[in-house]
Amino acid sequence: MTHQSILEFSLSGRGTRNITQAVAQVVAASGMQTGIAHIFVQHTSCSLTITENADPDVRRDLDTILSRIAPDGDPAYRHDLEGADDMAAHARSVLTGTSINVPFGAGRLLLGTWQGLYLWEHRTGAQVRRVVVTLIGE
Repeated sequence: MTHQSILEFSLSGRGTRNITQAVAQVVAASGMQTGIAHIFVQHTSCSLTITENADPDVRRDLDTILSRIAPDGDPAYRHDLEGADDMAAHARSVLTGTSINVPFGAGRLLLGTWQGLYLWEHRTGAQVRRVVVTLIGE
């Protein structure tokens, strides 16, 4: 059995948005009990990650690490048509990934106690992002 939903999120710029509840609602509404939730973001300058949901400093520190690996405005970048954050956002997306699989059981996501599912925006300006949630199970 399969089920698919597309979620849309408005983001004010660089940073993380906890989308755990939105994805959990898709699982609950599907009526499915056991399976895999495949979560995919349809963009090349943002990503998805599972990380700690208790201390927001973890996500801030992760953003600091990525800014050191892929800094905005590096003069070596050729792709900068949309601004200084353009190529850096693409690089950060490639490094962190655009899809995640999460198991579910008893109609609930089986994340660990301190885990949350985050949409991670890498552009500095406001964006609207689409996330496809595909459930495979029974």
